[in-house]
Amino acid sequence: MFWKEEGRIMPLTQLDEKAALIVIDLQKGIVGMLGKPAAEEVVGRSAELARAFRKRGLPVVLVNVTAGAPGRTDVGVRKFEFPPDWAELVPELEQQEGDLLISKQRRGAFLGTGLDETLRGLGVTQVFLTGIATSVGVESTARSADDFGYNVVFVVDAIADREADVHAFCLEKIFPKLGETETTANVLKMLA
Repeated sequence: MFWKEEGRIMPLTQLDEKAALIVIDLQKGIVGMLGKPAAEEVVGRSAELARAFRKRGLPVVLVNVTAGAPGRTDVGVRKFEFPPDWAELVPELEQQEGDLLISKQRRGAFLGTGLDETLRGLGVTQVFLTGIATSVGVESTARSADDFGYNVVFVVDAIADREADVHAFCLEKIFPKLGETETTANVLKMLA
């Protein structure tokens, strides 16, 4: 499920001088679980945004998840083993040498990764979020970004979730409390 134009709540008001794009979990193992049309749209739009951010000299953060949180015992023993290429970023992102790669073991991209320190070192004040899944990696990263004081922007047509009702709830009820929402086309116009 992905964004539909109606119901937009908090459009983007400005592009900060130092903004970064954070692409959540667009890796082979997770993208493959979403379903083709939605996954292709999210990947395509995220790749387009990454190219635009790079062209403007703004940071691109590519996030993948490589394992579950260490020390978790309350949910039982995890018997699932990841396939060898599960954590590899999808090639459509065209990862560049200057991109920041954040490998996480938690839902969000900030906790336990050093992402906040890296972004602060670059002077970043605003983060644009894309990726999968709306209700897990994207929301968790957004909550931390908001807690750290970043201006958060959700690129709503570049975010998806396997559960349509959960996706809609996040877009309509949670995300407006954490930041602004915008479409890929409008973000690209602002970056041009």
